[in-house]
Amino acid sequence: MRTAALIGVQFRYEQGVFWRNIGAAFFAFTFPVLLFVLFAALFSDSAAAAFNGVKGIEYYAPVIAAYGVMSACFVNPALTVTFRRETGLLKKVRGTALPAAAYFGGLAASAAVNAAVIVALILLVGTAGYGARLPADWPAFLVTLIVGAAAFCSIGLAVSALIPNFDAAPAIVNLVFLVLLVISGGFYPVASSSVPGRIAMVFPVQHLLLAASAAFGAGPRTAGFPWWHVAVVAGWGAAAFVFALRFFRWTPR
Repeated sequence: MRTAALIGVQFRYEQGVFWRNIGAAFFAFTFPVLLFVLFAALFSDSAAAAFNGVKGIEYYAPVIAAYGVMSACFVNPALTVTFRRETGLLKKVRGTALPAAAYFGGLAASAAVNAAVIVALILLVGTAGYGARLPADWPAFLVTLIVGAAAFCSIGLAVSALIPNFDAAPAIVNLVFLVLLVISGGFYPVASSSVPGRIAMVFPVQHLLLAASAAFGAGPRTAGFPWWHVAVVAGWGAAAFVFALRFFRWTPR
């Protein structure tokens, strides 16, 4: 109970810090929405074979929603943790009585709430502005996003341990994320039989996109929901968590 209460305290602190920087907060929420609007304007009525026979808006609604989760739970925490480590803030936190679980739990909870807001905005814009459908399988959609948020928070923490300094952090984090997003079909469908598609299947980004699309009813028709995509994302999250426990640094080099 004490740790849970401290997570709540840290969560409120993280939200306060996040909203204090209005420009960054505005960009974090508006960029996924603007990206969604751009793709919806270009492909909303398209139902080409590249989109598995569904309209473009039905393809991009779950994909950009999943993108928002990954951006809020991977990119932002990885950059934040690296910045605080290199400026000495993590070293100071380590010297206090605040448990590490409470500190990172509050950080992850704040990222998850931001991700939920982004998903809600995508669904609102998609349904109100473009007539997109809501998820066909709400339980699967929610489980997919929750597992994705937890997994990518762990991955962001693990990646921060590999970043040498904050100057290199934006380039490393954004480059890795954008490359995986492109080859995983985050901007335009990529054939699973192609070389980029086969490479993407190794990483969790494509599995989260496919799971979200399947829950939306926009993915390939299967006998049931492909839970193995969610399992792959969870496996990556668990492996990243173990890696972070072993190699995470509280102090700058």
